[in-house]
Amino acid sequence: MKTYSIFPIMLAGMMIFLLSCQKEEDNNIKLAGDLSLSASSDDIVLIQKNDKNNAVTLSWTTGTNNGTGASISYILQADKGGNNFANAHVFNMGKAVYAKAFTVADLNKSLLEDYEFVAGTASNLQTRVIATIHSSPVAYDTSQVITIKVIPYEPVNTTLYLIGDASPNKWDANKAIALTPDIDNPTIFVFRGGLGTGSYNFITTLGQFLPSYNRGADDNHIVYRTSNDQPDDKFTVTEAGIYKITVSLLDLTISAVKLDQPPYDHIYMVGDATPNGWDIATATELAQDRDNPYVFTYMGVMKAGDFKFPVNRNTDWGQDMYMKLSDSTMYLHRGGESDDNKWTIAKKGHYIIKLNLLDNTLSMTRTKLFMVGSATPIGWSIDQAIELPEDGTDGCIFTYTGPMISGEFKFPVNRNTDWGQDMYMRVDDSNMYRHVGGASDDNKWNISSGGNYAIVANIETLTISIVKQ
Repeated sequence: MKTYSIFPIMLAGMMIFLLSCQKEEDNNIKLAGDLSLSASSDDIVLIQKNDKNNAVTLSWTTGTNNGTGASISYILQADKGGNNFANAHVFNMGKAVYAKAFTVADLNKSLLEDYEFVAGTASNLQTRVIATIHSSPVAYDTSQVITIKVIPYEPVNTTLYLIGDASPNKWDANKAIALTPDIDNPTIFVFRGGLGTGSYNFITTLGQFLPSYNRGADDNHIVYRTSNDQPDDKFTVTEAGIYKITVSLLDLTISAVKLDQPPYDHIYMVGDATPNGWDIATATELAQDRDNPYVFTYMGVMKAGDFKFPVNRNTDWGQDMYMKLSDSTMYLHRGGESDDNKWTIAKKGHYIIKLNLLDNTLSMTRTKLFMVGSATPIGWSIDQAIELPEDGTDGCIFTYTGPMISGEFKFPVNRNTDWGQDMYMRVDDSNMYRHVGGASDDNKWNISSGGNYAIVANIETLTISIVKQ
C-alpha cells in the first residue's frame, strides 16, 4: 500500500483560496468607481433664525486606489464660482471620512467674510474633493466640480441690551441689562423683569449708545438707528410692574406685556431704625407673602430713627428704593435721583410693617401685649384681656402689677375673640416664645398661690419676670 502526504494537498488548497480572495478584493476595489461628489441641495436660501440647522451636506464616494491596497485621504475645497479655486478654503478631511456638513451660521459667515458675497443676492459657490492615494508613488484623483447657488443674509445683532430711565440701571450704557436670546430662534430676544415709569430703548453693545433699536411706527415695531441725526423715539412705561418684552430683530417687531407679578421679588430695609442700621450690604430682608407676592412683611424690633426700602443690597446706593409719600403710602424712588424721603420711628418697639407693591401702601403697627387666663382678674374673656402698659422709652417692655389668683395665663397681642392671633407663651418661668396664630401649641404659665404680682415681659429678649409682692 502506498502512503500519500496530506500537506501538499492542503497547501494547494490554501493557495487556491488566497488567490480567490485576492481576486475578489481586487474586483471590489475596481468596482468602487471614480471619485464623485454630491450636495444635499444645490439651491439654498440662508435664514438666520435657522442658523443652528445644517445648510448643506457635501458627500463623496471612496474613489479607487487602483488595486494598490493603499489608503486614501481626502481634501474638500470650496471657493467662489468662477474663481477656479484660486482662493479656496481647504478642509483636510483625513481618511475614511466621506461627508461634511455646514450650519447656516457658519456658511453665511464664510460667504460674507471670506468670499464677499452680497447679502440677499444669489451667488455661486463651487466645491470639489481631491483624493490622495498613498501608494508608491503617491497618486491623486479629483472629483467633478459641484456648483451651489446660495443667497446669504445680513445677520442681525447677537446681543441686545435694555437701557432707559424705566429700566433698573437707567441710562448707564455700561450697565444696560442684557436680553436673553431665544433658544430656538437667536434673532428673538426676551426681557422679563421690573420696569418703572419712564422710557426705554435698546442698544447692541455695552457702553455704546449707537447703534440702537428705537420705537418705530408704533408700539409694536422697532427701527434700527445708527446715527444721532436719526429720530430718537423711545418706548414708554406708564405703569410700573413686571414686564415681559419680546423683540424680533429679524421682523423688527416688539411686544411688551405687563405680568400679574410684583416689580421686585426681594425688598430690604435699611436705616438707623432697623436691626442692621445703614449697612446696606446686610440690609434686613422682608418676607414675601406666599399667597400674595405683592405683599412684603417685616416683624421685629425697630429702634427710634429713620428707614426706607431698597430693592437689593448693592453698596453703590444707586438702586431703586421705596420711599415715603405719606405715613401710609410710598413711591418708587429711581436709583440715582436726589430725593431721599424716609419714614421715622419715634419709639423703640416690636413692629409689624407691611408693604403692598400693588397699590404702593404701607402699614405699620407697634405690638401691644395683653394678658388672659384663669389666673387673671378677667379670666378667659379675651375680649376683656388686660392690656399691659409699655415702658416709657422701650416699647418692647411690658409690665403688669396687680392681683393674680391660682391658675394659668398667657399673652395675646390683641383682643380678637377668634383666638387665632399670635401670643407669647411659656418656655419656662423666665423665658417665652411667640406662638403663631393657628398653631396647636398652648403653653401657659401657672400661678400656684394668689396675691399681688409684678410681671415684666420683654418681647425683644423674650424674657419674663414673675415676682410675688
